[in-house]
Order: sequence, then structure tokens, then C-alpha cells
Amino acid sequence: MSPLQNSGEKYNRLLDLIAARQSAAVAFSGGVDSSFLCYAAAAALGGKALAVTVLSPMLPKSERDSAAETARLIGIDHIFIEENAIGEEVAANSRERCYFCKKLEFAAVIDAAARRGIRTVLDGSNLDDLGDYRPGLKALEELGVLSPLREAGLTKAEIRELSRRFKLPTWDKPAFACLASRIPYGERINREKLRRVERAEEALRSRGFRQFRVRSHGDLARIEVAPEERRLFFDEALLDSISRTLKGCGFIYVAFEAEGYAMGNMNRAAASAVEAGGANENTAL
Repeated sequence: MSPLQNSGEKYNRLLDLIAARQSAAVAFSGGVDSSFLCYAAAAALGGKALAVTVLSPMLPKSERDSAAETARLIGIDHIFIEENAIGEEVAANSRERCYFCKKLEFAAVIDAAARRGIRTVLDGSNLDDLGDYRPGLKALEELGVLSPLREAGLTKAEIRELSRRFKLPTWDKPAFACLASRIPYGERINREKLRRVERAEEALRSRGFRQFRVRSHGDLARIEVAPEERRLFFDEALLDSISRTLKGCGFIYVAFEAEGYAMGNMNRAAASAVEAGGANENTAL
């Protein structure tokens, strides 16, 4: 049997898991997984499903707009909650940053849901996430947040395929990680750095790139695009234009990652340091 052939059974299992909660709030980023979970929650609970998007400095405006449009298409109740501050433990940007960030953001989602009489909060972690170093999952467990996609045994490939069948616009959406993941561990995070990265990445998006990152290394911007999109840079006029734009965002130097984007690229230096100390950890960024 093809790995995707039993995805329908898993989807039915997912609906049963959600329906058993009677009402639920989905922590909704607008990405592939949380969009699919919103669709399932709306199907299982109808008007008793709520999507909650946290507006933090880590989330670019393009993702906020995308989340709003996707929620509208799904037909799920959707609210935004403002979290303007960057917590000190998040700003310090240790390898546990994601844990501290998730703890703050999901606490806010739990509070927003409780004020509407909803006691169950769901997140979009899938089965594949268990294979990565993801300190944020620990925060979800501590807060009692449920991950029904994982519990139903759904993988990323199955979620994309089901999303395609249900005609969700996010089915082929490229992977996205929060803006903080563009800044190396140990380098302090602030609003100025996050906005600089956001503007730089918006410049790549506006030029038609789909999968990309602009990694911030002090004054240097390191561009990563999907391997199949690298050929677009074999154009002197485009190189000059992007370089000028990114320097206008506040970077002094602009570099290009020859091998292209790959999940976990930002962890190379951190992984080398950890390996030297006798450990091995990876994070998907």
C-alpha cells in the first residue's frame, strides 16, 4: 500500500479526535499544517471551532494576511491577538529560544480561548516533527496543548496531499519558520533585525522566488533559495537589483549560498560547536 493510500482513514481518525473535544481553538499561523488543522476543526466542530493567530514581531505581515485569507476561505471563526513584546529569554536567542517563545505564545492562545469558553487548544505539529530537534514541543506538553495531527499519525506528505484534495490554497505552500530563525543562536534578537530580514525577504518574494531565506549575520545578508531556483540568479541585472535592495534594508554586505536553501542550514555553526562538545542536535529552520 502506498504511504498516502491510508491518509483518508487517518483523516477520519483526526475528525473523531477533534469532535470528541466538543469545542477547540487552533493555534493558527497560516502554514500548511495549521491551515489543514483549521479545515478539519471546522469540519468536525462547525461553529465551535476557533482559529487564533498571534501577532508577534516574529510573524511577517505577508503571513498575517495569508492567514486571514485562508481562514476566510475555510469558513472558520478567526481572531488575532497582539503580542508586541519580545520576552527577554526569547531575545537572548539561546538554542532553547523556541521553547520560551512557544510557552509565551501558547499561553496567550490558551487565555484567549478560555475567555470564549474554550478549554482545548490544538497545534499543527505532525508525525514528522518528532524526528527533529524541536524544543517548542516541550512547551506544548507542559501547557496541555494537543497535537491531533500527530495523534492521528499524519505525515507532512499526507497533510499536503489531503490539503490538495480539499482544495486548500496552502497545499503546496513552501515551508516557513519564524523570522527569529534567520538570526544565529547567541546573537541578540530585536525588532530592528527582524524588520530588516522581513523587508529583505519581501524583496525576494516580490521577484517571484517561492522558497527562500535571508539569513542575518551582523552586517551581512546571506541569501538562500531553493536549489531549483538558483539559476534565476545567473542574471547580472537581478543580482545588482537584489544587492541594492538588501543594502537599502540596512545590510552592508550581500552574499549568496551556493548550495541553496536546505532545512537546518542556520544550524551549521551551532551543530559544529555541539559536536565538538560530544552532542548532536538539529533544528529545522
